[in-house]
Amino acid sequence: MAGSSLAHLTPVSNSLREKLRCALPARSFPELSGKYLSEPRGRFTAGNVLVVAPKTANEVSKVLRLCGEVGTAVVPFGGGTGLVGGQIAAELPDPVLLSTERMKEIRLVSTSDNALVAEAGCTLLAVQDAARSAERIFPLSTAAQGSCQIGGSLATNAGGVHVIRYGNARSLCLGLEAVLPDGSIWNGLRPLRKNNAGYDLRDLLVGSEGTLGVITAACLKLHPRPRDETTCLLAVPDPTAALDLLELFQNRFGNLISAFELIQKNGYHFVRETVPGVKTPFNTPPDWSVLVDIGAEFELGLAQRLEVAAGEALDRGYASDGVIAASETQRQSLWQFRELIPEANRRIGSVSSHDISVPPSAIPDLIAKADQLLARFGEFRINCFGHVGDGNIHYNVFPPRGAAAAEFENLRAPIRRAIHGLAEELGGSFSAEHGIGRLKLRDLQEFGDSALLDSMRRVKKALDPLWIMNPGAVLPRETG
Repeated sequence: MAGSSLAHLTPVSNSLREKLRCALPARSFPELSGKYLSEPRGRFTAGNVLVVAPKTANEVSKVLRLCGEVGTAVVPFGGGTGLVGGQIAAELPDPVLLSTERMKEIRLVSTSDNALVAEAGCTLLAVQDAARSAERIFPLSTAAQGSCQIGGSLATNAGGVHVIRYGNARSLCLGLEAVLPDGSIWNGLRPLRKNNAGYDLRDLLVGSEGTLGVITAACLKLHPRPRDETTCLLAVPDPTAALDLLELFQNRFGNLISAFELIQKNGYHFVRETVPGVKTPFNTPPDWSVLVDIGAEFELGLAQRLEVAAGEALDRGYASDGVIAASETQRQSLWQFRELIPEANRRIGSVSSHDISVPPSAIPDLIAKADQLLARFGEFRINCFGHVGDGNIHYNVFPPRGAAAAEFENLRAPIRRAIHGLAEELGGSFSAEHGIGRLKLRDLQEFGDSALLDSMRRVKKALDPLWIMNPGAVLPRETG
């Protein structure tokens, strides 16, 4: 590959600024602040950008058409919570940063269709609340749900803790309204479960990270609200026992299992270290534990059934201790602890974080071999947790106590490559739910299937021939 992949781009000019200000209302230009220039971990920063916040798909269309005329890059921006740098205009020459923050309307909630139409700037929490008000649930759930936006969640095909039962964001999307790179508007907001009218543009745009267009609204799939829910936290000897426990529970509860979360001992230690006064389950943290959520749309006596199943797990040696929530308050307390773990990780600061997936049966091998690989680089603390049911493991590497992550900056890339290579070796993926962004661009080139990569480039060239949509994310532009 020769030449610069960004050489075709034109920085925002005064002429483009004037045309945009003539085309859009004054409130479409929020003041530039730090949130637009850096991602949560601070590993990607942008220089100068022009922030534009359209209110409608028509206004987004105007922005894309004007930028396309002069070859200026457009970077879609949602809640800014992404962890792979996809929303940050790193190294781009003065692009337009297109924020969906003003698109906040819930357009429709239909209990007959079990569907909800939300604009891209609605937070995930706002969508959940709208569903709850109609006695339904939108089950996508992430740690950043109070600030992440539904457009960004779809653009990155977010996962979260309930994938085992409800699937990821793509599975929860019925249709989209989106603006394509040439400014054309696709209105696909149909609440249809069956629609085989040609290629599925919806599934192409979901997970494309803003490189193929801008999602402006979505028709989302709702589910009945569980009427009978119960939660337990069980100490297990090791990840192999966690898989045995999952199989036991699946045999007893089937698809009523909505979450099955693996937690390593350091998850407890890190939360206690970073959240003063917090109470965590178990006085002595177990080496491994599993948080299980089970729910049904009607009364089944799940609490009693869970007690029986947990007792069976203890008898078989799959678990050694446990806590079963006796009330909704206790249930929420267990989940609050689980949700504190990513924040605790952020406060301590990782040397390298890995959002990887393997077939669930390979999880024990993944963890054991990753520990062996890491030992070659030195002494570190590991906080390994994740979603056992779908094979998504967050294998995060931290400096020894008393040291800072910055001291190991030179090891970040080789550690990441080793762990990502291991995931691929075990039939998994180096990118489970956070996407490619800019962080994993080289990994995709190294580990991606050649036929897949060639097809991705063809799609990109067909939909975005000027290569202005989020350039530098997901795919590099071939030059020379």
